[in-house]
Amino acid sequence: MIIPFPPGGPTDLMGRTAADRLSRAWGVQVVADNRPGAGGNIGTEQCAKSPPDGYTICMFTVAQSISPSVYKKLGYDPLKDFSHITLMAILPSLLTVHPTLPVKNVKELVALAKSQPGKLTYASTGNGTSPHMLMEMFKSMAGVNMLHVPYKGQAPSVVDQISGQIELAFNTAITVMPHVTAGKLKPLAVSTVERFPPLPELPTVEEGGVRGFDGSSWQAVVMPAGTPREIVAKVYQELSTMLKSAETREKFLAQGALASGITPEQFAAFVKRETEKWARVAKSANVKLD
Repeated sequence: MIIPFPPGGPTDLMGRTAADRLSRAWGVQVVADNRPGAGGNIGTEQCAKSPPDGYTICMFTVAQSISPSVYKKLGYDPLKDFSHITLMAILPSLLTVHPTLPVKNVKELVALAKSQPGKLTYASTGNGTSPHMLMEMFKSMAGVNMLHVPYKGQAPSVVDQISGQIELAFNTAITVMPHVTAGKLKPLAVSTVERFPPLPELPTVEEGGVRGFDGSSWQAVVMPAGTPREIVAKVYQELSTMLKSAETREKFLAQGALASGITPEQFAAFVKRETEKWARVAKSANVKLD
């Protein structure tokens, strides 16, 4: 199980959950193998170039649907180089602001940003990452201009937002929920088209007036292209059973994730839509990485 991100993050946790399930189901050891670097692209390229013999399974994230649009050279194609297994979970992001910012909802934030073009600052976990692209999509759809401040990770960006050095950001719900509960950050909306069950009163960005807005992080499983169909079906069936169980859904929800388990065909179509969506955002915002 290639996990293209470091230990401890959401991709690692999801990957180890999947590996453990398959290990117990098959009676063989599925080894979780972290191969981080280049925004997940190093491990993902290694996956794409592995033999399609059923012995390589890989975690696959929203980052891999963004990468084709922001990297000049990429060693894989997210649509052609993989056998798509299933979407494990959607990770909604919360649009949060520092409590001192004089806005109570998305409509007021947009009005404030329009009255002060380029002055409001927003944090991300780095150029081309999901938090960055979510905010670029928000800026484009809301018709506002704000200053991007990239960080090398979510932890330092959240610390600076809590301290008031940064005014707003999109961050995964699991990361900022404790700070929202403690009153250190003020939530304005959730990034997905549907509301987030743990915060049922919190509106979506679309409900806040930015029509058509829908974005999130996500975690999924793929195998190298050409993997025999019967093996793809076997992996999917086991993971789907796990993801549709009440126990898993409750566990994931506690981690800020919405369990999925869609079919390989549905997931392949999902990746296509995501890749096309982020390509439009990257082009509009002129986001390019070396």
